[in-house]
Amino acid sequence: MNRPRNYRPRFWLFPFFAAIAALVLGGVVKWLWNAILPPLLGVGIISFWQAVGLLVLCRILFGNFGRGSMGGNHQWNQENRFQGGGEWREKWRNMTDEERAKLKEEWRKRCQK
Repeated sequence: MNRPRNYRPRFWLFPFFAAIAALVLGGVVKWLWNAILPPLLGVGIISFWQAVGLLVLCRILFGNFGRGSMGGNHQWNQENRFQGGGEWREKWRNMTDEERAKLKEEWRKRCQK
């Protein structure tokens, strides 16, 4: 990869933008919470710092915001379809119609228990 001569990574900007994003998202969470939940559920309103804390709590409990399932490292093709479970996909492709029907019936029995 050819970089310009005066190219320097600007990693020092990341904390600055992360702090701005946290503040903006905190404001959005506060606004949405106070606009929707008190009239709907009768809960109290929250402050800005409580909204930021709620964001941090969600990050801890649920993982990354929009980066895969629970912070997982999934593979996506160009059409944004999940491409996981390769061995099962290959096994399914190699099954005959009778084997597929038998497998479906087994799973129906397991799910009804």
